[in-house]
Amino acid sequence: MPKILNRLTEWIGNTPLVRLQETAQQYGAIAEVLLKLEYLNPLGSVKDRTALSLIQSARSQGLITAGTTLIEPTTGNTGIGLAFAAAAEQLRLILVMPDRVSAERIRLAKLLGAKVVLTPAAEAMLGCIAKAQALQQQIPDSVILQQFQNPANPSIHQATTGPEIWRDTDGEVDIVVAGVGTGGTLMGISRYLKPLRPRLQSIAVQPARSPVLSGGAAGSHQLTGMGPNFVSPLVDRSLIDEILSAYEEDAIAVIRTCAAREGIPLGVSSGAIVWAALQVAKRPENAGKRIVAVCPSGSERYLSSTLLADISLESDDVSDWVAIPQGQA
Repeated sequence: MPKILNRLTEWIGNTPLVRLQETAQQYGAIAEVLLKLEYLNPLGSVKDRTALSLIQSARSQGLITAGTTLIEPTTGNTGIGLAFAAAAEQLRLILVMPDRVSAERIRLAKLLGAKVVLTPAAEAMLGCIAKAQALQQQIPDSVILQQFQNPANPSIHQATTGPEIWRDTDGEVDIVVAGVGTGGTLMGISRYLKPLRPRLQSIAVQPARSPVLSGGAAGSHQLTGMGPNFVSPLVDRSLIDEILSAYEEDAIAVIRTCAAREGIPLGVSSGAIVWAALQVAKRPENAGKRIVAVCPSGSERYLSSTLLADISLESDDVSDWVAIPQGQA
């Protein structure tokens, strides 16, 4: 990596693998659990990779000119990544988001120069997609990058994320756990790793309250970034060995433990993914194996969400920590 960058987009990728310590012990893990901390990408999520890949692919196909308006339906992190990459290349961008996304995401997208159009949360991603398609019909020289069906999405993970995991584990990885929204992350990683490690298990994580991936009914949930109310065309079921379902309560418990005991501030979907990895790490048949959990985002974009609303903004009482002067005990 060069010491001086021409653009911040050059810093995307090569995120660290960090071994869980006390959290793994608390949950009774008998396998090693490594976290691939994708929130350490420049704009804070795995979607920085996806966004740059989508724009580069569209440009290589001649779909982007100086006057092109990019449009994308998103729950937030792809939008932030696109706003970041679009700003670097001076491109116009409209993001269509459900109105339930956190204030941090909307404000950051606008700060980066994007226009944000909100749709009713009840319509979920299908509502965002429909609105994006309507806008494309109304705006000349506009293009929808289509993260849910664009092969540039999984391709970037096959080209970068998968090889990074292989390199940093010296090829010693037994199980990969990732959330599925578009499916790009798990599909791309699996396509790279499975030919090299045929016994590798790829485990998909979905919201328990919207288990669409396993054939259940779509429902409202707060695990932003995973579990749209449909199965993405990018999902290749032949690459998935198991599907696990996580509740928001599972995710929050892991988030609090990882933050307080490891100093690792996970986002909501990351909490769900790590919870799933810890369940897998407790199975007797996985003793001594190495599990990689791909953590797409960190805590900062969720601090205003209802899931973390009980974190007090008041001054804390530290009287119990104050040393008592000698002779006054």
